[in-house]
Amino acid sequence: MFFNSFAFALFLPIVFILYWFVFNRSKKTQNLILILASYYFYSCWDWRFLFLLVFSTFLDYFTGYKIEKSTKEQSRKFWFWLSIIVNLGFLGVFKYYNFFAASFAELLNGVGLKTSPFLLDVVLPVGISFYTFHGLSYVIDIYYKRIKAEYNFIDYSLFVSYFPLLVAGPIERATHLLPQVKVKRTFNFEKAQQGLYQLLWGLVKKVVIADTCATYANAIFDNYENMNSLSLILGAIYFAFQIYGDFSGYSDMALGMSKLFGIDLLKNFNYPYFSRDIAEFWRRWHISLSSWFKDYLYIPLGGSKGSKLKQVRNVFIIFVVSGFWHGANWTYLAWGFINAVYFLPLLLLNRNRNNMETVALNWNLDSLRVVGQIVMTFLLSCLAWVFFRAPTITDAVMYLKRIVTNGAFASQYLKNERYNYELLIMVSLFVLVEWNNRFKEEPISGKYSTVKLSLCLLALLTLGTYSDYKEFIYFQF
Repeated sequence: MFFNSFAFALFLPIVFILYWFVFNRSKKTQNLILILASYYFYSCWDWRFLFLLVFSTFLDYFTGYKIEKSTKEQSRKFWFWLSIIVNLGFLGVFKYYNFFAASFAELLNGVGLKTSPFLLDVVLPVGISFYTFHGLSYVIDIYYKRIKAEYNFIDYSLFVSYFPLLVAGPIERATHLLPQVKVKRTFNFEKAQQGLYQLLWGLVKKVVIADTCATYANAIFDNYENMNSLSLILGAIYFAFQIYGDFSGYSDMALGMSKLFGIDLLKNFNYPYFSRDIAEFWRRWHISLSSWFKDYLYIPLGGSKGSKLKQVRNVFIIFVVSGFWHGANWTYLAWGFINAVYFLPLLLLNRNRNNMETVALNWNLDSLRVVGQIVMTFLLSCLAWVFFRAPTITDAVMYLKRIVTNGAFASQYLKNERYNYELLIMVSLFVLVEWNNRFKEEPISGKYSTVKLSLCLLALLTLGTYSDYKEFIYFQF
């Protein structure tokens, strides 16, 4: 059941009515109805994996409790490592086993040792990377005594399984979400209105921008051998907007619908395509994952302390692991590695924290330099996205090579029966809207909200892609 599906359009109002008008007597009943709704929502993909979610919830709840209650360090370590190993073990089996088995067999075959690996015939449980990281951060924080264990199993279950964030984040922290689910929520019209606007804007990003860009990007990437330089460049740009509209649109919908229930989620995107360098880009893209890796991997490794060599090592580790988190494919590793290479000059020159504030332009020559920085950062991210989107590294390299060697910039008619440039006007308008609202969470609220709301609804009705239905990209992670 996707956020942009008809089934979800029925599901959400029913849960909303039950939550505020039937089960609003206490915090306990509010949480119970959200847990039941979350379990139903998750079981719509595959009810068998619901048991995995419940087991993961119980595992981290129980081990967190045991860590806190243990008086001996040896016992605390036992429960800590039990949770870490089981959590990563599930992730390893479902997400990475086939990749490692196939890669190892390929390596042996390459040196003349013929092998046939045993591969698992399993489907990746939707959202496993997200709720596993939820649980890991909770247990790690208890072990290092940053937080107290949660004793209320209902509250903890909602923290893990809350349906707006269950399948694609944001990756929440116990310090932020648990305090909100431990108190009874009261209806706030203004907050619900903001949530509705943000949800609607996320839907526009998804079905108008992302899914439309996808029809062009797919037509170009799937036939890149027959595309000229212009089409290939546009294909990379369209995919950049597809993945942005898809994932930030999902995040907006998650944050917006959560406000309908009186709960705030962590901000996940902050206009990353207006970044002036790649360090700023990663402070604004998938913020909850970037901050997770920073807090639980980068800083424990030493972060930006120590020698430059050690700092470089830490940067490459965090980017490559982040790439691998996205999926078991060499293309994701390459994507992470390329971003580490982008980051390296900023680190070596101590310029990785130069651009901390949201960009602002004035009518002077310096603004031209800033615009140039934004364009350059965007083009670098597009180049890296080619590796993220291509099925293999060879395909990605050949795609980029053809951009350089083909040298033709004529308009091409694509297999989706559209010209390669037709989408540019809509993407340009989207960029203008985003630029004008880069200090806000969504563009609908404020002056003329009724007019802007009407335009969004009109865009959904007239420009949305519905016949060529596409699921969210990050659901596969």
